[in-house]
Amino acid sequence: MILTNATLLERFTALDDFLIAHQQLWRPKPFTHLSLPWEQNHPELALWLRSRSLEQAEASHNQPHLLDAPAPFPALARAAQALSDVGELPKQALPSPSPRLSVDVPGRKWQQIEAFSSHLSFDQTPQHWLDWCAGKGHLGRLLAHRGGTLTCLEYDPALVAAGQRLSARAQIDAQHLQQDVLADNAIESLSAEHTPVALHACGDLHVRLLQLASAAGCLQLAVAPCCYNRVAAADYQPLSQPARQSTLHLSRDDLGLPLSETVTAGRRQRLQRDQSMARRLAFDLLQREQRGSDDYLPTPSLPVSWLNKDFASYCHDLVQLKGFAINGKPDWSDLEQRGWQRLAEVRNLELLRNLFRRPLELWLLLDRALYLQEQGYETRLGTFCPHSLTPRNLLMLAERP
Repeated sequence: MILTNATLLERFTALDDFLIAHQQLWRPKPFTHLSLPWEQNHPELALWLRSRSLEQAEASHNQPHLLDAPAPFPALARAAQALSDVGELPKQALPSPSPRLSVDVPGRKWQQIEAFSSHLSFDQTPQHWLDWCAGKGHLGRLLAHRGGTLTCLEYDPALVAAGQRLSARAQIDAQHLQQDVLADNAIESLSAEHTPVALHACGDLHVRLLQLASAAGCLQLAVAPCCYNRVAAADYQPLSQPARQSTLHLSRDDLGLPLSETVTAGRRQRLQRDQSMARRLAFDLLQREQRGSDDYLPTPSLPVSWLNKDFASYCHDLVQLKGFAINGKPDWSDLEQRGWQRLAEVRNLELLRNLFRRPLELWLLLDRALYLQEQGYETRLGTFCPHSLTPRNLLMLAERP
């Protein structure tokens, strides 16, 4: 079902109860804990997950709800699926766009743009599109090609210039403006005549749009959020009254849970990711032993070139970076193997946490939708493309009566 003003609060409340009741299952990260608090309460599930291979974990990553795991996994999976159920927004039959509009756009991104644009149904026909955090303005150009003028707001001057050239070449009536949308003067770039659109604007960027568009009196807007954890505040700042009243308090780290799913990584990227994570987990075992501490030690993001080092050199260089010494002679081969074994356990233990990815994402989106409702908008929330095209496939359409 598509969520509307009549059902937003009911679904938000159900998700809120679910996430609060089971937060001991999804908050602790297997990557940073040698054992998880919930394992004592569910030893059969913990043992079953820890006994599985890395390949099995990878096969279940995108569909953990299908896993035939011991209790309470199946019941939690069913509840998460039911609470996350959102239908597709109505799709418009539109003429095929000019091929020149997709020049310079990666294939998958263009498919997302086409899907997004085909689900923008409003009671009043938009007259002036505002492409928010537009990049080169590919989305806005496609919309304006079908009717209306276009303004693109973008922070990077090189993208602004490139977008202006592409719009001129496509004979689109467009204005590309350099604008920091988080700056105090960003409100000056919006007016009531605009229909703002944002496809995968991150964290603070899309929240800022909701706030400024409603303040400027925009009659319509369409937003597909992304990267909820890309925010300046250390803790989540709720937007709506129900979210502010909730006892669910989220850290920036918690906000990254919906983003932990990947559907587009190539084989080489996956191998590099796995090797990097296995080495980090092996180093974590080393640092706990060497420092006599059972706490996880955060390590900085490292260049891919570090994976070309032999494992001993990798650890020695990382130790030097973190400022402690290695005593004795570690068995590097055994330690590296333990890192890979721990990676298999971590990935499988994460499958329980992953059941809560979509419920948390929908909770965050409903907070935004309820905020828009409080600002006088009729809001609809549904999907605009298959999950396989992008996991960030939820779209909010808001329109003032």
